[in-house]
Amino acid sequence: MRTSAIGDVTHVVPLIRTLQEKAPDTRLTWIVGKLERRLVGDLPGVEFVTFDKAAGRAGVKAVRDALTGRRFDALLHMQVALRSNLLSLAVKADRRIGYDKARSKDLHGLFVNERIEARSGEHVLDAMASFIEPLGLKQTAVRWDIPVPDEAHAWAAEQLPGETPTLLVSPMSSHTVRNWRVERYAAVIDHAMARGMRVALVGGPSEGERALADAILAAVRQKPLDLTGKDTLKRFMALLARSAMILTPDSGPMHMANAAGVKVLGLHAASNPHRSGPYSDRRWCVDKYDEASRKFLGKPASEIPWGTKIEKPGVMDLVRVDEMIERFEACATHLGLHLAG
Repeated sequence: MRTSAIGDVTHVVPLIRTLQEKAPDTRLTWIVGKLERRLVGDLPGVEFVTFDKAAGRAGVKAVRDALTGRRFDALLHMQVALRSNLLSLAVKADRRIGYDKARSKDLHGLFVNERIEARSGEHVLDAMASFIEPLGLKQTAVRWDIPVPDEAHAWAAEQLPGETPTLLVSPMSSHTVRNWRVERYAAVIDHAMARGMRVALVGGPSEGERALADAILAAVRQKPLDLTGKDTLKRFMALLARSAMILTPDSGPMHMANAAGVKVLGLHAASNPHRSGPYSDRRWCVDKYDEASRKFLGKPASEIPWGTKIEKPGVMDLVRVDEMIERFEACATHLGLHLAG
């Protein structure tokens, strides 16, 4: 059970792939959020039970009804929020595997009868992978292969035709304090477009994302493509397949991009990229987490609990435009892109 959020659900996919490879006769049921199912709900060989948290008690009842009369050998209880702990009561399972005590909260320990090994300094994906270790398995390779339908690829090809190197800019995190300043996004976009990159703004249909996109469009010298609110999760995956890089703060799109093999120009100050940055390749991120820890908490990152979020007003101002442009140029060189100027 991992119902949300998009980034964390993305981290579960390699665990599913590992189970399918190493225990192929195992029947898998995944309790997942309504939105998140739109991304992973077509993974082959997996039964999905949708949890609609917006539906309140009716959403819990729907999960309970779907599982009535069933019993499982094991529940991997991979979410510690109180809502999820209560939802887990809908699952009748002999083994209820949860987080170690250090990573538990909201009475999580009352809802499990086994715990994963206590570890610190892990990336979130590795922590989730450890849930299969009590089953005698170990994740030794990481594979996503999230299906993308032909319709989504066709739509993406219409938006991003040809072979022009493309930079996607996904400027908004659900934790708004992680967002960069409008003028800084605009400066990187202007630089990339001056170098001949095609740039596309992407984001969801919310009012906040629309407002942020409009502010960036008003601040740039050259207008990028504006695809804000026009895609779906699957169409976004298809856009990634036609892109070289993405500029984004710590967010769901960051982890979707990593799963798709796209280089991530990550903006990190409020969160630790070694815990929650792009899993496969963090070379193109700007990491100001230690500097943020020293400024806002008065001590280096090595002296604060692993996973501490430094979500303080102004924390993202520590990431400078010239640092991100330097990472953009280094990544372009690594990819062998032949840019103008």
